[in-house]
Amino acid sequence: MNFRACLAIASVFVGCCCGVVFLELLVKLDPGAGNLITAAQFAFIALEGFVFTAKFGMAKRVISLQDYALLVAMFFVTSVCNNYVFHLNVPMTLHMIIRGGSLISNMCLGTIILKRQYRLKQYISVCMITMGIFICTYFSSRDVENVVDVANTDATSNIFWWSVGVVLLVLALFISSYMGITQELLYRRHGKYAREALYYTHLLPLPAFLLMYDNIKTHWTLALASEPVRLGWLGDVAVPLLLLYLLGNLLMQHLCISSVYFLTTECSSLTVTLILTLRKFISLVFSIVYFRNPFTLYHWLGTAFVFVGTLLFANVSLSLPSSKRNAVKND
Repeated sequence: MNFRACLAIASVFVGCCCGVVFLELLVKLDPGAGNLITAAQFAFIALEGFVFTAKFGMAKRVISLQDYALLVAMFFVTSVCNNYVFHLNVPMTLHMIIRGGSLISNMCLGTIILKRQYRLKQYISVCMITMGIFICTYFSSRDVENVVDVANTDATSNIFWWSVGVVLLVLALFISSYMGITQELLYRRHGKYAREALYYTHLLPLPAFLLMYDNIKTHWTLALASEPVRLGWLGDVAVPLLLLYLLGNLLMQHLCISSVYFLTTECSSLTVTLILTLRKFISLVFSIVYFRNPFTLYHWLGTAFVFVGTLLFANVSLSLPSSKRNAVKND
């Protein structure tokens, strides 16, 4: 493995893991800041893309805006859902575990839409992932009930909104997988222009955030009013804590996305899958230990099913002939 690949792997771990840490710090202090976080991420990546990808609007676009329309709509919906569910009592640990089940939605849609065929071991691995997510979801629902009992709040209402959050996560998972298929078919017609797609999928949805203006403004005001932190290395400037966390999330999220994109050019899809799986596991363990999130033996059992199932799927992909391996590359 060359130096460029090692650097990309290190950047993936630093960017993605730190991005999750800043995200959890944000939602711990303001669970309803999901729309603000999403809008800030879109604006930041669109601004970076305008400078380095679009060359201040001078670069010629390869894929038409009409072809991007569906891709942009799906990306916007999944991004908003994934960040908004924290306002619905969905813990970060369950959030990461459910999002780790992308192989389930990929296989379902790959079978239905692309008529792909999979080996028996791949079906077994997906069943393991499904079982793991079910176990974690069930025992997380019991944790919500316990918290409700202690807080003496409306149990039915809390469980209902928690369930809505879980449904939104699962819906976003399937939309994301369909987005991957759409992107794959788009690349077949026009060639791979991932940087261009990254730029336009973040730029074009920006006007839609005007529909969330009141919510974003409210949480921006809360961020400005948060506890100030003095930065001695900047001349003892006082910066609101939530804004500091938001900036950290933006920078780390951009490093994460850019590093994953670069890693796909240096390593095989299997290597990328294994690295991202390991990264998710490290983020999960850190969230449990550092933030003291509730995590029982049953949660560990469900987590083991999810990650062992993912590794089993990756191992099967490695043993496939190259012609068949390409069929599951996107998974």
